Amino acid sequence: MNAHTTSFQIEGMSCASCVGRVEKALAAVPGVTDASVNLATETARVSFDDSVNTQTLTATLSDAGYPAATDKVTLEIEGMTCASCVGRVEKALSAGEGVLQASVNLATETATVVFATGATTAADIAAIATRAGYPAKPKTTGAAQTDKEDRKAAEISHLGRITLLAAVLALPVFVMEMGGHIYAGFGVFIEDYIGLQNSRLIQFVLTTIVLFGPGLRFYTKGFPALFKGAPDMNSLVALGTSAAYVFSLVSTFTPWVLPEGTVNVYYEAAAVIVVLILLGRFLEARAKGRTGNAIRKLVGLQAKTARVERNGEVTELAIEEIVLGDIIHVRPGEKISVDGVVLTGSSYVDESMITGEPVPVEKTKDAEVVGGTVNGTGALTFTATKVGGDTMLAQIIQMVEQAQGAKLPIQGIVDRITSVFVPIVMVLAALTVLTWFLIGPEPAITYALIAGVAVLIIACPCAMGLATPTSIMVGTGRAAEMGVLFRKGDALQSLQEAKIVALDKTGTLTLGRPELTDLTVAEGFEQDDVLQLVASVEETSEHPIAEAIVRAAKAKKINLSKTEDFSSITGFGVQARVDGKLILIGADRFMKRENISLGTLLAEGDALGKKGKTPLYAAIDGKIAAVIAVTDPIKDSTPAAIAALHKLGLKVAMITGDNQGTADAIARELDIDHVVAEVLPEGKVAALEALRTDGTKLAFVGDGINDAPALAVADVGIAIGTGTDVAIEAADVVLMSGDLKGVVNAFQISQRTMSNIRQNLFWAFSYNTLLIPVAAGVLYPVSGLMLSPVLAAGAMALSSVFVLTNALRLRWVKPAMQE
Repeated sequence: MNAHTTSFQIEGMSCASCVGRVEKALAAVPGVTDASVNLATETARVSFDDSVNTQTLTATLSDAGYPAATDKVTLEIEGMTCASCVGRVEKALSAGEGVLQASVNLATETATVVFATGATTAADIAAIATRAGYPAKPKTTGAAQTDKEDRKAAEISHLGRITLLAAVLALPVFVMEMGGHIYAGFGVFIEDYIGLQNSRLIQFVLTTIVLFGPGLRFYTKGFPALFKGAPDMNSLVALGTSAAYVFSLVSTFTPWVLPEGTVNVYYEAAAVIVVLILLGRFLEARAKGRTGNAIRKLVGLQAKTARVERNGEVTELAIEEIVLGDIIHVRPGEKISVDGVVLTGSSYVDESMITGEPVPVEKTKDAEVVGGTVNGTGALTFTATKVGGDTMLAQIIQMVEQAQGAKLPIQGIVDRITSVFVPIVMVLAALTVLTWFLIGPEPAITYALIAGVAVLIIACPCAMGLATPTSIMVGTGRAAEMGVLFRKGDALQSLQEAKIVALDKTGTLTLGRPELTDLTVAEGFEQDDVLQLVASVEETSEHPIAEAIVRAAKAKKINLSKTEDFSSITGFGVQARVDGKLILIGADRFMKRENISLGTLLAEGDALGKKGKTPLYAAIDGKIAAVIAVTDPIKDSTPAAIAALHKLGLKVAMITGDNQGTADAIARELDIDHVVAEVLPEGKVAALEALRTDGTKLAFVGDGINDAPALAVADVGIAIGTGTDVAIEAADVVLMSGDLKGVVNAFQISQRTMSNIRQNLFWAFSYNTLLIPVAAGVLYPVSGLMLSPVLAAGAMALSSVFVLTNALRLRWVKPAMQE
């Protein structure tokens, strides 16, 4: 057995006892020959034989309570053409020393690898894929990413040129061989003026150029993979075209070795197969390029330069040179370069590209601005608070890339099938040839060759490999354009499986702060006069209800007066003198204590209370003047959003700390199906568990720090983007807008994407299940029809294009609720 030595970074060790426990745990693993742990460097060096792998050792460390530190790298991989390539790269990477998990995505041509820190490096992992025949390197950003896009564009252009060259060369071959079948006189013309043998020699020359010029890529990749025992899509093409080509060579140069009546050439099949498959690859590459449009749009939002003030001078710098604390000047109409806080100026900023909300947002001193948004007609200066990879736009791009590279649970069965698909097709092709050769009509060898080549060529693992990742790429990209960010790719599948949406009330259904909603005055009083006096008193208080009343007065541009003799009566209310008048503000019990009759306003206050609002009463000089209602108002978009969720077939639950009466009032108003009231912040997790007693999957929508545990425990956690960083970190899905419209759009894009994936998988599997038998000749005994290898190549090329085109339809999904 081979000996291996690797190192791990260990977390959680604090003393010599820890060292002993780690060493003992590692040494107990069968196959480990030595384990040495260093407390100072927090590392473990382990020697082991082939019977042990890195995954076993890391699992042992975790079980012992001292997990190995892990890291993640994304690799850009070249040369993958089908699902079999994906399986081969994953297998090679997973077997690499130090690698814990590897996930390869054909659509993005990337691999995400989790590895034990210290056991290997990103460069070593890339080398594993390269040795397997798929050149790889760690993923780059910025200018290097632009270089990659330029390189991909050049590859597409090159593919288009060689496809055109192959088509030009193959056309005469096809006409010379097939022209006589279409029009008998053309065959006579070829024999009389060119000669049958000369025609075959011309076809031989042109086909040889096609196969070993534009088509060489199939042989340089296909045959090595075949000889390694890991055949792929290229192997099928190489075998099929080689069979047709070699048989044609024998017919051309040594026809006497073939049985009488079997001498024929199939140069046109080999040449046209190469042309059609190159054309399919070209169309596929162009379509795959369009699947990444969302990322390119996001990257395109970034400003390239900014006007930065340093040492009293304003100079234009590249955004890469901006550092924290820089003062940035923004002129009207310019893009805001990085995230920051406004120092001077006033303007309206278009944030629709980030939040999806079309109405520009006012920015004045101390307001936050986001890089990538567009300034309106005013001028601003702001301090840079987040630069580089820390900006909101950079984080959004990173989230979208991670979601696009994810593997959904539905992909598991596809991977298992595609891992054995190509070998099965080769066996079926061999059985087809043998069957036709043994029991087929004469000339049996001709029928066997046509059927065998058709089976090899028509099989398409590409369609199966692209079915899921392309839909994920386009779906998550479109979701980002709609202001919905999938932080975890599997949430795309989990979300459409959820049957219940649980909503936190405060800040999710409501604005999250109290507002003055009702002011009914008694006879003999004017509304603005009462509001002016009440707000003047409440300006002295810092209570949220007082702040709501003051905001309402200022919104109406009412000037407030100076107060005298202000006092707060705990449990009752407040009183003060304004302009010589005694003002009392508080609950009904305060008025009763002061012997002030509420009159008709008592019934008004009771009605407001039943609606879930908080009624307060105001008295002026001993007379009841008004009843005031303050509540955390429901967002304007909430009723329509709840109705839309019901329309999608979802049950809606509300979790709130409010008393049952208030909660029931809000539920009736919004037509909410289930209410869990009087829940303390720490009780939200238990409330969620109670909602899914029968195993029903649920999504939870929240925005605050106290929502983080519930967001984490829900099957899908959805964080409102205006919420806290803690909530966003705990969530699976992040909404850039501050209301429930984004929740509806998230469910819609999830459902549409999963539907699209199922369509693609149905097509891919149905195509292969139905057409492989047709290619093998099952219709011949009934109809006398055989599928030409040329038609098989055309069908195979179109199958991948169909899957990609279907996935691209997701680019035009309209938001269920417009922002």
